Amino acid sequence: MKRPKLKKASKRMTCHKRYKIQKKVREHHRKLRKEAKKRGRKKPRKDLGVPNSAPFKEALLREAELRKQRLEELKQQQKLDRQKEQDKKRRLETDPAVELSNMEPVKEEFGQYKAKKAKSSKQNPKRLYCQELKKVIEASDVVLEVLDARDPLGCRCPQVEEAIVKGGQKKLVLVLNKSDLVPKENLENWLSYLTKELPTVVFKASANMKDKGKRIKVKKKAAAFKSEVCVGKEGLWKLLGGFQETYGKAIHVGVIGFPNVGKSSIINSLKQERICNVGVSMGLTRNMQVVPLDKQITIIDSPSFIVSPLNSAIALALRSPASIEVVKPMEAASTILSHADARQVILKFTVPDFKNSLEFFTSFAQRRGLHQKGGSPNVEGAAKLLWSEWTGAFLSYFCHPPTSWTPPHFNESIVTDMKWGFNLEELEKNNAHSIQAIRGPRLASSILFQSSGLTNGVIEEKDIPEELPKQKEPKQEAAGDYEDVNTDQECVDEEGDEKSSDMSPAEEACEALPEDSQADKQSAPSFILDKVTEEEDDAYDFSTDYV
Repeated sequence: MKRPKLKKASKRMTCHKRYKIQKKVREHHRKLRKEAKKRGRKKPRKDLGVPNSAPFKEALLREAELRKQRLEELKQQQKLDRQKEQDKKRRLETDPAVELSNMEPVKEEFGQYKAKKAKSSKQNPKRLYCQELKKVIEASDVVLEVLDARDPLGCRCPQVEEAIVKGGQKKLVLVLNKSDLVPKENLENWLSYLTKELPTVVFKASANMKDKGKRIKVKKKAAAFKSEVCVGKEGLWKLLGGFQETYGKAIHVGVIGFPNVGKSSIINSLKQERICNVGVSMGLTRNMQVVPLDKQITIIDSPSFIVSPLNSAIALALRSPASIEVVKPMEAASTILSHADARQVILKFTVPDFKNSLEFFTSFAQRRGLHQKGGSPNVEGAAKLLWSEWTGAFLSYFCHPPTSWTPPHFNESIVTDMKWGFNLEELEKNNAHSIQAIRGPRLASSILFQSSGLTNGVIEEKDIPEELPKQKEPKQEAAGDYEDVNTDQECVDEEGDEKSSDMSPAEEACEALPEDSQADKQSAPSFILDKVTEEEDDAYDFSTDYV
């Protein structure tokens, strides 16, 4: 039987639908043309080459040809190196029982970068910080000690100030940063107190700066935000410029201070671009960085002070960077809470009345939606959040200046010598103008905090112990627990030692390779290490139930 032909669907449509489609197509093309016009023509420009009238044309062409050949040779060499590495990795994966003599060159080639990183991490970072800080102080003619306006006395280090005074003809200037986080009355009281000792500048660094070499379009409304406006920059510029004219030659200005006081942010604000690395985490700057402001003034960024372990608990909680210190958030946050006014803390964080820190962290976790599995409040997470907010750059709290107190390393002659060369009258006018320009919080909305006084620091390398950072200890314990799980329950430490001695050289070499990654973990923050330790402890408990 002949198959009937299927009738094709008709392409006819109503005029309304056809006109609607045509209209949409026109709108789409118009939109594409508009976007292309905004972008501009991106046609690749043709290389015109060297004109015939240019002098030494042949030499220039020869140099360009040689440069091109060198680049091609370099690419070829890199390609061959990559192929060799891949081949050696494949050999390692396919034949793990390689002799020790064959493994050593492989380890040297593949782990060269990791070995360097492990070597640097094995060095005590506190010693490196002290070395860099000494370099900055020695190279500087003027030293800016940056203080957090919320606790200026707690941000001063008598050991560093004494070293600057003994260093000879060096000037010390105090910079009250984060001035927008304290009430104006409190800021004026601190300014009148500090200017009796040293020249003091009221400053408020800009948080959001554009990166070097990048243009960022900022809307008009964004300029109204507090973080975009820098206050006190003109006063600091005039102070340094006036001293440079009196000094008679180019000067170097060192910026020093405890972690998270805003050293790098001040340099970025003076330079009006993001030159130095800034962030929320403490202790980001690890080496000195030289930044020329103009032909006569060069500014030097430095790592933070090292806090002495002999300080009070509140000083250790606020001034210890988690990158090089073992910070326990629960203890640190409880100490901070005990030094703050409880009534104002309740109003600020909108939590009910509490009898102890545990009750506060429970209420705070419920308020911020921090919950663990099962719906229970995450108390430790709430403690970490309070600690990070208190050491950050947004929470408003203040301390009262002492009634009468003079540091032991300052006397009248030293104070007079430190103030020589600066135009103090102009500085006073600029500070008054800066205080008027700052929109600080109201006294009722800020938290009253009890300062612990001066914070002692360590500047001598001999005062720092030889051992590695303490982050390694909990990790070793957790690793030991994990090894006990894999062995028999009745196995003792002696049998484990015998087993390790009976291992073949190839197995020992294979176990030696991951040590680089273990060295990398030593530089991780203590919060991450605590989390790893907790997870390994949980794994141990889970496995012992089934043994």
